[in-house]
Amino acid sequence: MRNYKTQLEAAKKGIITPEMKIVAKDENVSEEYILENVANGSIVIPANINHKSIHPKGIGTGLKTKINVNLGISKDVADIDLELSKVQKSIDMDVDAIMDLSNFGKTEEFRKKLIEMSPAMIGTVPMYDAVGYLDKGLQKIKAEEFLEVVKKHAQDGVDFVTIHAGINQNTASVFMRNPRMMNIVSRGGSLLFGWMYMNKAENPFYEYYDELLEICREYDLTISLGDAMRPGGGVDATDASQITELITLGELTKRARERDVQVMIEGPGHMPINQIEANVLLEKRLCHNAPFYVLGPLVTDIAPGYDHITSAIGGAIAAAAGADFLCYVTPAEHLCLPNADDVKEGIVASKIAAHAGDIAKGIKGAADWDYKMNEARRVLDWEKMFELAIDREKPEKYRKNSPPEKEDTCTMCGEMCAVKNMNKILKGEDIKIGEDE
Repeated sequence: MRNYKTQLEAAKKGIITPEMKIVAKDENVSEEYILENVANGSIVIPANINHKSIHPKGIGTGLKTKINVNLGISKDVADIDLELSKVQKSIDMDVDAIMDLSNFGKTEEFRKKLIEMSPAMIGTVPMYDAVGYLDKGLQKIKAEEFLEVVKKHAQDGVDFVTIHAGINQNTASVFMRNPRMMNIVSRGGSLLFGWMYMNKAENPFYEYYDELLEICREYDLTISLGDAMRPGGGVDATDASQITELITLGELTKRARERDVQVMIEGPGHMPINQIEANVLLEKRLCHNAPFYVLGPLVTDIAPGYDHITSAIGGAIAAAAGADFLCYVTPAEHLCLPNADDVKEGIVASKIAAHAGDIAKGIKGAADWDYKMNEARRVLDWEKMFELAIDREKPEKYRKNSPPEKEDTCTMCGEMCAVKNMNKILKGEDIKIGEDE
């Protein structure tokens, strides 16, 4: 029987939990390091007491940048089995977290199956589920009923929930006084804004934040404070609405920690490259070094069909600047529900961004992977290269579909291969280009 409710409470008491031990081992850092930084809130370990299949992961300062995959059914594509196949693909690719963004009907069946099968952290946005779960129109939902949905997700075993508590009446008024090109593009944020507007009431997640924290504390449910006012286009980045909400999120972070509830902060969104580092530093300052979870950022808005690339560029820069958690973006972003191939492309792009950021941050062991790949390339060990590749399927396919004349080259350079020829020269051998060897 554990004598603490949450990882944060345990850390404050100086207790190294089983989850902290696993994280320390995976990250190749000391258990004391994890304990200290969970206690001060700069690391979180989202691990609901009811998620029995989880392999705990740490998110935050000094740890590898984690990635999240968004999945879930929609009204147009409500095929649970199809979505579960994407879940399995994500698990096979060793993602750190999966968010169930289902937004149609009774989503409980998919959510429970997801939690049961997944060793990855599971996140949800209870706001998406409110209309279906409560079976009533948005305007008719009562403030306390929103908390009922959060409690249900907590009971099911969700590890972290996105809660858009920062879009209160003050933030909304700033938004109304400062028009945007893209208005509010956060799905949960727009729904809450609509509920507040139609009911002329305060955001229930802000008004009843203490009650929300009690639910989270009971199940060790981590709050991911959502960025309802994230920019939906580069033109809206780092504006008054975004910064006003971020200040509020900083205040809510302190309140959560006081109640022993783990908290991380969500961030933009769409943002020009030259603003990304400043936004990461601003979040760390205003939100008391809470782990930063970013969508992208997408550094340009002109590439539908390729937004996994625009996102990976921004993600790498954000991670290098100190972001801790990247939400993947697929090629289908802004266009449709992603298929299995889109999911894979999004995962690979996000993993590349996270790893690039880890090298820049000097995360222990990050550069070793690249060093081993360099060694394999130097000796032209193709099998080792495939083994080390972030996705071995694609490079193997390229080589198979374009076989070289000689096994120790490729069809790009052939006998002019610089690596092969330098190896020969440094061994004291002659190179014979255009001659029979």
